[in-house]
Amino acid sequence: MLIGRTTRKFYFYIKNIYNNNMAEEKKTASSVPKEAKKTDEKPQEEISKEEKKSEKTEDTKKLPDLKPGMTVRIYQKIKELNVKGEEKERVQYFDGMIIAKKHGKEAGGTITVRKISNGVGVEKIFPLNLPTIEKIEVKKEARVRRAKLSFLKKGYKKKLKEKQVSK
Repeated sequence: MLIGRTTRKFYFYIKNIYNNNMAEEKKTASSVPKEAKKTDEKPQEEISKEEKKSEKTEDTKKLPDLKPGMTVRIYQKIKELNVKGEEKERVQYFDGMIIAKKHGKEAGGTITVRKISNGVGVEKIFPLNLPTIEKIEVKKEARVRRAKLSFLKKGYKKKLKEKQVSK
């Protein structure tokens, strides 16, 4: 495999940092007595398990089943600086139709939402696990037979057939 000179340098740089960190960890691990290790490990493990459980319950948001063709309203927290230099937080929403959904419900899952504002098409890509997203409301659902609705960008004139959305 051929790699460029700068990539090779970067690779060796990262490798050296990794090796140095591993050597330091071995030194610190050997300097701590075995008795101290045993007493410290059990409480830390219990605490970390409890923390992980509480984090999972807080972070997992109940998102609706999102599909291309749905018209959604996404509420997002935005931080702004006012004239006095104070930081304010407000909620802003973005209305539009989902034209693409990528990577499902994975950690890196995203949806692409498109709307037309003042005659100009605006697209925004929202990561589904973004902490600033407060909630996602489904307004309408159109019946589509495609996973990616890129044909809507090119000036599709026909109106999409809409399904009933239960609230």
